[in-house]
Parts: sequence; C-alpha cells; structure tokens
Amino acid sequence: MQEPDRLTRRKRARQIVAARLERLEDLSVGKLVPSFITLLALGCGITAIRFGLADEWSTAVTFIIAAMILDMLDGRAARMLGADSRFGAQLDSLADLVSFGVAPGIIMYMWSLSEMGNGGWIIALIFCACAAIRLARFNVESARDEGATKGNPYFTGLPTPAAACMAVLPLLISFQWDDPVIYTPWITAVVMGVTAALMVSRLPTPSIKYMKLQRQHRLLAVVCFTALAALLIAWPWATMTIGLLIYVASIPFAIYAHHPRYATKQVP
Repeated sequence: MQEPDRLTRRKRARQIVAARLERLEDLSVGKLVPSFITLLALGCGITAIRFGLADEWSTAVTFIIAAMILDMLDGRAARMLGADSRFGAQLDSLADLVSFGVAPGIIMYMWSLSEMGNGGWIIALIFCACAAIRLARFNVESARDEGATKGNPYFTGLPTPAAACMAVLPLLISFQWDDPVIYTPWITAVVMGVTAALMVSRLPTPSIKYMKLQRQHRLLAVVCFTALAALLIAWPWATMTIGLLIYVASIPFAIYAHHPRYATKQVP
C-alpha cells in the first residue's frame, strides 16, 4: 500500500510543479508586453481627455493618434510573441472604448457640442454608446471567426480608431482653416451622428491589416510609406485630413466589392 501512495504523491507533486511553471510562463515578459502596450494606449486616451478639458485641442488629438498607433502595435506584438489571449482581447476593447469612444465624445463636446446644451451632450453619449456596441459586436464576431480575415479583408461597420479620427475631423480642419463655419455645432453633430451610425452599421469597411500586398508592389509601398511619413512630419493635420477623407471615400468601393448585388441595386 505504501508504494502506490508514494507514486500518487510523486504524481501530484509533478502536477503542482507543472502548474507553477505554466503560471510563470504566463507571467513572462513576452506575455506581458502586448498588455503593457494596451495599457499605454489606454493612458493616451485618458490623457487626451485631460487636455480636451483644458482646451488644449491639438495636444488632445495628438494623444488620440498616439493611442491609435499603440493600438496597432499591441496586436502585432501579441502575434509576434505568441501572446494572443482572451484577456488581451478584452483589455484591448476596454482601452479602445476609452481612447476611441469616450475621449472623442468628450473632446468634441467641449470643443463645439456644448453650445447645443443637453442636445450636444446626448449626441456625445450616443457616439460613446455606438462605440461600445461596435466593440462588443467585434468581440463576438472574432470569437465566431466572422471578423476581418486574409480571405475577407473587411470589417463590419466602421472600426473605432477610424471612427475617432472621423469624429474629430471638424477639429482637424479648424487647425488649418480658422473659419467660423467650422465651429458650428450642427456640423459637428452631423459628423458625429454619421460616424456613430457607420460604427453600428453592417456596411463592410476596408481592413488595412488584412490587405494583401503583391511582392512586385512592395518597393512601391515602401516609397509611398516614406513619402507619407515625410508629409506627416511637414504637414501633419493636412495629411491626416486628406488620408481620412480618402479612407471614407473608399467605403462605397468596399460595399461594391463585398456586396456587388446590393451596390448594383443602389445605382439609379
């Protein structure tokens, strides 16, 4: 009877050691890097709110852009380090809600929508709510493998990072043209309303992450990326505005490519 008991104790000891080693692997630096980047993005979103409340608009927008860059990096880091996890996906969505939902809503309310009183605040709330719905739906579709893939490089609805940029578009334009018309709260309300509707819509929108690039076009892509970086350094706000408008203009082409029958029916 003693020998089986010893074997049982040894087996349990090995299981305990294996469980502890697995926990240590989960706490490795490689596993923590993507979550750390996500938390940095969250910090950028909260900081954007702080500068928006202080009426420092260009700094607030800069931190939203920083959150976008970090949001792209955390996913790449997770794939490179093999650190994909459900915890990381949920943390990323929570950070996105703050950085690309709450932050743009508060900033645009402080900048323009506040002149509309309660109506402006309701528009900001609707924008935040639509961002939350968009992220929750994305999580469900990703779990079901219904999100953007290499074979289907389209998201369902406008992604929250792109929506954040589109929401602050009037603010971006005001950095370049100081026209009183741009500050009209109704313009901001329409832009945010359309953006909120696109987020919760079922319309396909391009996913840059899964766009295929042919080998013969890689050199051209490097040249274009270098030119884009130079333009961002020289004229950041104008370059961002034009790039955002090009992205929005590409949505009808995505609809046609993804749903050709639907697009054909809509042509008068």
